[in-house]
Amino acid sequence: MSVCWLQITSGRGPDECCWVVARVVEAITKDASVKGHDCRVLEVASASKPDLFKSALLSVEGQELSEFLSQWQGTIQWIGNSQFRPKHKRKNWFVGVASYKAPEEIDYNNNEFRFESMRSSGPGGQHTNKTESAARVTHVPTGINAVAQEERSQHMNRKLALSRLHEKLQQRKQDDEKQLQQERWDEHNSLERGNPVRVYEGINFKLKRTQHG
Repeated sequence: MSVCWLQITSGRGPDECCWVVARVVEAITKDASVKGHDCRVLEVASASKPDLFKSALLSVEGQELSEFLSQWQGTIQWIGNSQFRPKHKRKNWFVGVASYKAPEEIDYNNNEFRFESMRSSGPGGQHTNKTESAARVTHVPTGINAVAQEERSQHMNRKLALSRLHEKLQQRKQDDEKQLQQERWDEHNSLERGNPVRVYEGINFKLKRTQHG
């Protein structure tokens, strides 16, 4: 079972594009359900009018998601008259869909930590050389580790090392989330308006054609 995120963005387009974003969220959710995937809305950026979204972030979970994602990633075109500006001549509106790997969740299951005893490398004289009071703990899935050696008690050093490791893992998670946010913002600002993967038309948002046929 894998989890991916889908971002649907108006690319800072007008209300018409924000309306399309909301319709695409509905379409993806329905398509995921039909294909046996679990789809949830994680967050939305509301637009100036109710039920319109500047962007939305979905979580999709299921088996073999690559085909499903490939059918949605890219530019989506809607052909229709503006509901908000009846006299507006434009009839083609575009939004973008991008997929991301969901940030790694930190699992504090004790089975995933490896503890090691070691000799302290700092000052301590003869006592330090004869006892292995220092401790190293490694989070096996990520390979991140932390060491503590300042206490005489190995039990205390294990606790200190584990606390430091948790801080490192939390920092890594925050760094991953910042990177993902930057990628999402870059995607939001770089909407391509050609070669759409799907084309919808009309106020009923009827699928006209897809890139796959």
